[in-house]
Amino acid sequence: QFSDTGSRKEHVKITSEPKPGFLERLSETSAGMLVGLVTFLLAFYLLFTNEGRALRTAKSLDEGLSLVVPLDSIHSISQQNDGRLVHLAGALSTSKPLFDPSYGLSIQAVKLKRNVEMYQWVEYEDSKEYEENGEIKKETKYSYNTEWKSEVVNSRNFDREIGHKNPSAMAVESFTAVSPNVQVGSFVLSKGLVDKIDDFKQLSLSHLEDPHADVTRGGDYFYHSDNPRRPEVGDLRVSFFYAGLSGDDPHLGSADKVTVVARQRGDQLVPYHTRSGDVLEILYPGDLSVEEVFQKEHESNTMKTWALRAAGWLSMFVGISLMTRIFYTLVDWFPVVRDLVNVGLKAFALCVASSLSLLTISVGWLFYRPLWALLLALLSVVPIMVARSRVPPKKQQ
Repeated sequence: QFSDTGSRKEHVKITSEPKPGFLERLSETSAGMLVGLVTFLLAFYLLFTNEGRALRTAKSLDEGLSLVVPLDSIHSISQQNDGRLVHLAGALSTSKPLFDPSYGLSIQAVKLKRNVEMYQWVEYEDSKEYEENGEIKKETKYSYNTEWKSEVVNSRNFDREIGHKNPSAMAVESFTAVSPNVQVGSFVLSKGLVDKIDDFKQLSLSHLEDPHADVTRGGDYFYHSDNPRRPEVGDLRVSFFYAGLSGDDPHLGSADKVTVVARQRGDQLVPYHTRSGDVLEILYPGDLSVEEVFQKEHESNTMKTWALRAAGWLSMFVGISLMTRIFYTLVDWFPVVRDLVNVGLKAFALCVASSLSLLTISVGWLFYRPLWALLLALLSVVPIMVARSRVPPKKQQ
């Protein structure tokens, strides 16, 4: 079946294969058990190391806060602070503007990014499986639409390339230019600090002229197209983004201000190594006090810790589910029993994953905060106790 709705095309493909036998399903389940075991063990490593990382980072931040020296002036360098952790805030500055001669564009900024997109065919698929006459049938609907994409879409992997062929490369490439010398006052920022300046904003092209006869400006894009309103596959559009405005601009305003916490080494700001083994090299946009900077860092550490805890718990849950899948496979010939076993296995995986995750986290805290570790160890028993308390009523029913 084939239909064409404007620039969107679609067709449906149906494939079938014999329903897998018991031994085949058992073999697939065994392979899944091996994957589950690896995932299960990985969860322990992730949860345990995450707690050590979180505590080490928190101690490093507390150490940094107790040692940091706020600078009175960013325009004079005091040898007295050499080697110390310092805090300063001020406007960004660069020695010269960044250029893109191909489009006649320049800007006084830390970074300038050229983003090139090509008008291409994109394939989407939506599948569903069903059983019919003892066979497993798979119905897949393939749809094709033309869109602007910043990466080349390989049409050779399409189910139907005829009529949906894309060029194999772009005539113009994307790139990001970075200023070689970035300063705040008299201090030169390290590469690590410059990398943190990544708040890109789209550059308005309204005040620029068309750079070439075959290039047309439309809004905030340069188009390599005969008709930008009706682009064809293979046409390009180019946009620009900047980060860290480092000079006053009549169209963009004044230079961006940043707050930095790093080690002073002469006129350079470089990483500071704490006694806890972490590195402090902090940069935030705006003018922030010392307390505000370290509060943001603590908040970031907390968010990362909880995100990794959730990832560890999920890995453990998936691992246990895969390892116990064999029980589902053994009874999947009996629909009622299969559904009950499936619910029971999910509940088992949920309880065990929660208990083992809490227990692993408590071990990570054991040498740092023993009381917290003991409390978490006690909490790890709660999910299993709750599960056991629900068994008698079910048996009575």
